Amino acid sequence: MTAMENPAPYDPLQFFHKLAEQALTKYQYTKNATVRLLNYSENITYLVESNEAPYRSVLRVNRPGYHSKEELEAELIWIEAILSNSSIVVPEPIAGTNGEYVQVITRDQQGNPYHCVMFTFLDGRAPDEENEQGLVAEFEKLGEITARLHNQSQTWTTINPINRPTWDFETMLGSTPKWGRWQDGIEVTPERRLLFQRVAETIKQRLSKFGKTSERYGLIHADLRLANLLVEDGTIKVIDFDDCGYSWYLYDLATALSFIEHKENVPELIQAWLTGYKKLRSISEEEELEIPTFIMLRRLLLVAWIGSHIDNDTAKSMGAAFTDQTVNLAEKYLYQFGY
Repeated sequence: MTAMENPAPYDPLQFFHKLAEQALTKYQYTKNATVRLLNYSENITYLVESNEAPYRSVLRVNRPGYHSKEELEAELIWIEAILSNSSIVVPEPIAGTNGEYVQVITRDQQGNPYHCVMFTFLDGRAPDEENEQGLVAEFEKLGEITARLHNQSQTWTTINPINRPTWDFETMLGSTPKWGRWQDGIEVTPERRLLFQRVAETIKQRLSKFGKTSERYGLIHADLRLANLLVEDGTIKVIDFDDCGYSWYLYDLATALSFIEHKENVPELIQAWLTGYKKLRSISEEEELEIPTFIMLRRLLLVAWIGSHIDNDTAKSMGAAFTDQTVNLAEKYLYQFGY
């Protein structure tokens, strides 16, 4: 085979861009609508621009196998309930021409469907983690928003149970990890494996004791990191409910600290979040004392996520340094809680 005959290397972004263009045919868009990549993570999101209403919207193309159609529909059912019964600003799902909110674009060679969902576009910017004073104020607002979200979900799911994944120890760090094994993270050396294993075992024991009562465990967003928040004129808007599922309410605080858990201002951010949260929802002293466990749980989960998503831009930017920084956090956690 000559050089000219060699097939071009697979480009996932080019492939998904074509899927996004194909997905537009499922909605009320003219041929001159365009798609532009916004984020390449667990799923791929695009900004859709058109000269007809809606002029801007957001298209999310889901990777096959991550969620079933029923799970995706359940996510949208919760979002609609939030829009109807709370003051939290979230994007509104947009139905396709067939009246359905979850569309099948095509299927892969194994027959797994590529799903997509369209949302209204929300203006705003992500919180700036370098602006420490501003971030503290925003975390207080985020704590209040999170309490509103938890109050809504706790009341609503009592009579509206929906089919969403579970985020507990086993599905994060245990026997059935959704985002891969932390043991396969970047630069997890034999020495670090022993350290992280001690941490994981401590987390498991403490979460088992902490329990899953209805006041502590329920339907949550599960990915309130800074990239999934938009700030406009002092209002914080919440986007990307793709990971929403059943977990501990305090895990939402841990996700808000994703990728910055090692920074010196984290204790101040936690206190600001708690100040906002307590305006609308009580939290016990026992729960507050367990916050480091949920932060460490999320941090090890992200070690696993980076190792299993190395083709992702965010994962690439974190690399081995993220695991290096996790070592110090792990040692501090064991000093505080180790058995």
